[in-house]
Amino acid sequence: MQTLLPLATEIGARLKARGETVGISESSSGGLISAALLSVPGASAYYRGGGVIYTPQAFRGLMGLDRSVMTDGMRSSTEPYARLMARTIRGRLQADWGLCETGASGPGGNGYGDASGHTCVALVGDGGMEVSRTLETGLDDRVENMRLFAMDALELLHAALA
Repeated sequence: MQTLLPLATEIGARLKARGETVGISESSSGGLISAALLSVPGASAYYRGGGVIYTPQAFRGLMGLDRSVMTDGMRSSTEPYARLMARTIRGRLQADWGLCETGASGPGGNGYGDASGHTCVALVGDGGMEVSRTLETGLDDRVENMRLFAMDALELLHAALA
């Protein structure tokens, strides 16, 4: 967590200076993205909320989604899914930015065949801006993967705010 705090502090300062907000949808990072952003004093100025969307129950209950949105073979732990979740959390929380992380922290892979250390992150903003990417750490270390996944998501947001 300590390695995430400097980046979260910079993100918080940039969001506050711009008068913008963010909503977070995360899974394999287990809440670390939100925890890092919330560790910054004054986070209520920019943090709209977030959820750990780890199960189908959270997908339905917290995101208000059902399987009908999963078109063209879309599934968890993919870039299209990450973009969908970033769009959804942004809309549900009426935030300027929607940030999502979805993957397999380990020590084993997920049920879709993705290896431990696989994650996809996505960021959605104004004007139809959507960006996503995939990270493969190659690690089986669950805790380290969670930290790396959170760092990758925060770096994506940080770059967009530059």
